Amino acid sequence: MTTTKFAASPLALAIALAFPVSAYADSPEQSMPEVLVTASKAQLNRASVAGFSDTPLLETPASVNVISAQQMQDLQIHSTTDAARYDASLSDAYNAVGYSEQFSIRGFKLDNATSYRKNGMAIPGDTQIPLENKERIEVLKGLSGLQAGVSAPGGMINYVTKRPTEQTLRTVILEERERGNLYGSVDLGGRFEDARFGYRVNLAAERLRSYIKGADGNRKFASAAFDWKISSQALLQIDGDIQKKAQITAPGFQLLNNTTLPVVAADTMLNNQPWSRPVETTSSNLGARFAYSFSPEWNASISANQHQFKRDDYTAFPYGCGAQGLYPGYCGNGDFDVYDYKSLGEKKSPFAVQALLQGRFVSAGIHHAVTFGASLARNSEKWGDYLYTQAGKDGTGYSNIYHPIVVAPAQGSSGPVSERRHTLDRAVFAQDVASLTEQLKLHAGARYVQIKRDEYVGADDNGVALQYAHTDTGYWLPNVALVYALRSNVSVYSSLAQGLEYGGVAPLGTSNQGRALAPNKSRQVEVGVKADVHPDLNATLALFQIRKGLEYTSAQSEYVRNGEAQNRGLEMALHGRVSRALSVGASATALNTQQHDTGLASLDGKRVTNVAAFKSSVFADYAVPQLAGLSLSANWQYSGKKAFDSENKVFVPSYHVLNLGGAYATRVGNTPVTLRASVDNALDKFYWRDVTPDLGGYLMPGASRTLRVSAQFDL
Repeated sequence: MTTTKFAASPLALAIALAFPVSAYADSPEQSMPEVLVTASKAQLNRASVAGFSDTPLLETPASVNVISAQQMQDLQIHSTTDAARYDASLSDAYNAVGYSEQFSIRGFKLDNATSYRKNGMAIPGDTQIPLENKERIEVLKGLSGLQAGVSAPGGMINYVTKRPTEQTLRTVILEERERGNLYGSVDLGGRFEDARFGYRVNLAAERLRSYIKGADGNRKFASAAFDWKISSQALLQIDGDIQKKAQITAPGFQLLNNTTLPVVAADTMLNNQPWSRPVETTSSNLGARFAYSFSPEWNASISANQHQFKRDDYTAFPYGCGAQGLYPGYCGNGDFDVYDYKSLGEKKSPFAVQALLQGRFVSAGIHHAVTFGASLARNSEKWGDYLYTQAGKDGTGYSNIYHPIVVAPAQGSSGPVSERRHTLDRAVFAQDVASLTEQLKLHAGARYVQIKRDEYVGADDNGVALQYAHTDTGYWLPNVALVYALRSNVSVYSSLAQGLEYGGVAPLGTSNQGRALAPNKSRQVEVGVKADVHPDLNATLALFQIRKGLEYTSAQSEYVRNGEAQNRGLEMALHGRVSRALSVGASATALNTQQHDTGLASLDGKRVTNVAAFKSSVFADYAVPQLAGLSLSANWQYSGKKAFDSENKVFVPSYHVLNLGGAYATRVGNTPVTLRASVDNALDKFYWRDVTPDLGGYLMPGASRTLRVSAQFDL
């Protein structure tokens, strides 16, 4: 009954909000001027993720990719997973359907606590981050110690929220995907009668029907943003959002006999017991920013964001083969042990605040652009002892990847929820961009981060809680770069940077499971070339090396840091308009990943798991001149083979994926309408998109051929 009601809710939501607006617009007493909406396919050429304010990418000594809200509409992007197909540096990293979206950049997995940002503030990446209220997605590739302090060495993803529009905006999008996935969204923006006040409201609802059988669910989202132009010098911005999502998650596959890749259909579901339940998440944000301009040269701002996250996690989890003593690995005939996993009431509540003072001045004939700042980030993580017990009446429940078997659930649930980890990061930082000559700029800065962390480590044999592990350490993170303008539209840069990430948490099955290692420093050297081929077309080339301490599970089943992980790579990208009719997007990443100095022959010199040596993505959109409003598009993705295990005994084959699409812009009456259709994986190829080493190593298949159609109404 509940599912049936929700199935119509995307349509109902959109129609209910659209028609009152349309009626108002047609009213003779309240007539509104016609707004012509045009779609710009060009890549955005500015971003804030690589610094402390919006900066032209040509002048930024870092590799950055930006996906705009318009591109998200044109490409029917509703999730970061959808967006990742257009950037070869961004890859899946235990990105299970129905669970949290998790990614790697430059071969390093992003940290759920620090690598995902909303307007520069850390938010957990433990669920699908909604895009309906995002103006753009900014992807910084490489170390971000100066900009963010604590973050994974591969980079970070920053989601910039939509702001109120100067002109009235009324947009409704309705979409249906093959297998019954329904989606509806509304985007409303404008100014109140008192033009100092502006608003932006985004609503969305979705009935989720995955390409994997049974991974069904629903998602609901609402957000609002308001601006108050207090004076010509002062601006106050407030935004808030909430999302509720419930979806049955789809676990991956392990090797047969722990040696052979299984042969399965992409829609095979292993979490298919009668007692399987959706993973339920609720996430919300409340943010504010106050900016004040003292003069044309000096300004200040203070920003804050409070995030709340809650999850009830249920899974009939497939792991190992007890009949053959394989942990991990499935039996040769496809049997696998079924575990009943429950973790209810998980909570995270990160809070972040940052103050900036920025200005420009001239000293000794040198122009300086300086930033001084301070930040505080606090996070409380709560959970209870989870239930993880083999299912079945006698605790020996198993199923089969080819012939599912029903087993009884385990008895019990997870334990009482309490705070298990509390983190407080405080930082001060400064940066100076000095124009040494008209062509040469020096970027020099540093951040000092003080990390305090208290962590629950368990109880003794009598059930008495042990003393919490305590960390209180400070780190300097310097960053220096040179940018040289060869021409007005071509620049070269070189940079040295240091980064910092929280230590990894010992995984399930280790002797120190649940314990976090000390923070881990990383170092990067990078050189690059950037060119604005013309105003709407830009190209980048970057060569980099990143080194960090290597974390792994030792032969004694202890999670340790020993030796070094080194990733060297070359990134190339071309984005924008080639002509009035043709837009392109191309990216390619070549990576050499190595582990060394561990003293273990099984690891030293081996390739890192789940990282392709070469990955590329090419996109083109062509406006057909013979029929105004019609455009056709294609996207081709390639990934080289990946190592499944740390000893490189098993490799997953390379793959190609072709996606096709088209759009037609027209009018229905006085309403601009854009009709879109696309076919993902048009050749219906089977491929392993994610080869995660997490939880013993899992293989996740890519989506089979999927048709999508949508209609956008600009009222």
